Amino acid sequence: MRKRVFGSIFLTALVTLLLTASLLLIAVHSGLSHDMRGRLANECNYIAAVVQDNDWEELGRIGQVYADRITLIDADGTVLYDNESDAEEMENHAARPEVADALENGVGESSRLSATLSEQTYYYALRLGNGTVLRVSSTADSALGALSTASPWIVLIVLLALLVAALLASWLTHVFLEPIVSLDLHAPLKNDAYDELSPLLHRMDKQNHKIDSQMNELKRRQAEFDDITARMDEGLILFSAQGDILFANRAVCALFPKDSASGGYMTLCRDPEYIRVVEAALGGKSVHGRMEKDGRVYSLTASSVAEDGQGHAAVLFMVDITERDQAERQRQEFTANVSHELKTPLTSIMGYAEIMENGIVRPEDIIPFAGKIRSEAQRLLTLIEDIIRLSQLDEGGAPAAFEPVELSVLCGTVRDRLQHKAAAHKIRLSIGGKPVTVSGERRTLEQMIFNLADNAIAYNNPNGSVRLETGVENGAPFVRVADTGIGIAPADQQRVFERFYRVDKSHSKMTGGTGLGLSIVKHGAAMHHAEIEMQSALGEGTTITLRFPKTQAE
Repeated sequence: MRKRVFGSIFLTALVTLLLTASLLLIAVHSGLSHDMRGRLANECNYIAAVVQDNDWEELGRIGQVYADRITLIDADGTVLYDNESDAEEMENHAARPEVADALENGVGESSRLSATLSEQTYYYALRLGNGTVLRVSSTADSALGALSTASPWIVLIVLLALLVAALLASWLTHVFLEPIVSLDLHAPLKNDAYDELSPLLHRMDKQNHKIDSQMNELKRRQAEFDDITARMDEGLILFSAQGDILFANRAVCALFPKDSASGGYMTLCRDPEYIRVVEAALGGKSVHGRMEKDGRVYSLTASSVAEDGQGHAAVLFMVDITERDQAERQRQEFTANVSHELKTPLTSIMGYAEIMENGIVRPEDIIPFAGKIRSEAQRLLTLIEDIIRLSQLDEGGAPAAFEPVELSVLCGTVRDRLQHKAAAHKIRLSIGGKPVTVSGERRTLEQMIFNLADNAIAYNNPNGSVRLETGVENGAPFVRVADTGIGIAPADQQRVFERFYRVDKSHSKMTGGTGLGLSIVKHGAAMHHAEIEMQSALGEGTTITLRFPKTQAE
C-alpha cells in the first residue's frame, strides 16, 4: 500500500510538472511569436513610409544597418532589393504565401521552419502604393531549438523537480498512512483515524469480540482436554496424515523416551505391532493390536480420522492390560487346576466304589476301601472349602467384622490343631515370642497362621522343627513361622502364593495339600494390609513373616 500511495503521488506530481512545463512553453512561444509579428509589422510600416516616397537610397541605408532582412518585390514577383542577397540572383517570390497575400489583400504574413527545425523565420509583407511589396523577415530560435539550446539546464531542472517530487511524495505518503499504520487493531474504536475508516473499524471491533469469545471457548476446551488426558492412565497419541505426532499425553511420555514423543511415529516405537496398527489407521482403517514392552502388556486401538482431501489422521489408544491378562491366565489356570484337583479324588472314590459295587473286593478289604473313600472325600471337601474361602476373599463380600485378636493365642490354637499331624511326621512344633494384639478378623487370621504352619510341617524333613513366634519389631506387630524343611528355590519364591502352584508336586500329592493354602494367606494379608516377607534356601528351611501395620499394635 505504501508503494502504491507513493507511486500515485509521485506520478501525479510528475505529470503535473510536465503538463505545466509544456503549457508554459507553448504560452511563452506563442507570446514571443505574437511579439515578433507585431515588431515586424511596425518596422515594415516605418520602412514603407520611406519607400512610398521612392527614396531608394534611404532604403539602402536602412538595409545596411537593419538587423533583420528587408526585401522589395515587384508586383510580378521579381525581387527588386534585398539587403542580404543579390536581388538579380534571387528567384521569383510571387508564390510566397506572404507575398501573395499582400498582393491580394494588402498585407500578408507567414512563418517557416528551417530544415533542422531549430530556427523559425517570420515574414511580414505590405503592399505599397506603387504596387510593389515590402517584406520584412526575422529569424529566431524555434521552440525545439530553444529547448535544445537550454537542454543542460532543463535536465538539471527536471532532476531537481523529480527529487522534490519524490521527497514530497514520500512525506505525503508518511502523513497519509501514519494514522492507518498506528491503528490499534485490538481496540479499533479507540483510534483517531480517518472518518472513512469508521465502518471498517466497527466491523473489526465486532470481529475481535467474536474471535475473543471463540478463543476463550477453545482455551476452555483445550484446558479440559489437557486435564482429562493428563489424568488418564491410558496412553493417547494423535497423528497427522503425514504420520507426525501431534499430541501425546503424560502416560505415553512416561512409557517411552522423553524426546521420542515428537517427530514421526517411527521415532516413538519400533515394535512391529505398533507400526502395523498406526500405518493401518493412517491408511483409513480402524484396527486393534497387542504390544509387550518392559514386561507389560498393552492393548492398542487405532482409529482413522478422515481429513478433507489430505489423507487420514490417526488416534492411538494404549491400555495397560497386564493385570487383566495375568488375571485371565490365572483364571484359565485356576479353572484347569480346579477341574484336575476335583477330578483326582472323585476318580479314586468312583474306582473304589465300583470295585465294591461289583463285589470283587474281599470282605477284609472293605474297611480299608471305605477308609480310602472317606479320605478322598475329606480331601475333596477340604478343597471345596478352600475354594469357597478364596472366592470370598477375592470378592470381598460383606465388610469384615474386625476385632482385637491376640496373635499368640491364635498360634497356641493352631499348635493344638496341628500337634497330632506334627507328631505323625516327627516334627517338633513350638511357639514363642511376646503377646501382641492386632485388629482383624479372627477366623481369617487363624486360617492364615494354620496354613503357614501346615505347610511348614508338610514340607519339613523328619525330626525337623516348626516354630511359631509373635512380637513387635520397629513398632509393627508380626507373626513368624519358621521351619527346617526342604526350602524354596529363588525362582519359585515369587510364585508359591499363586493358586495351585506347588514347588514339589510329587511331595504335595503325598501330603494331600490343595495348593490353595498360601494363596489364602496372600489374600488374607491384603485384607489386613499386612506385608509378607519370605526367607528361604534349598535344604535350609523357610521363614515366612506376616508384618502388620504399626497402628495395629496394642
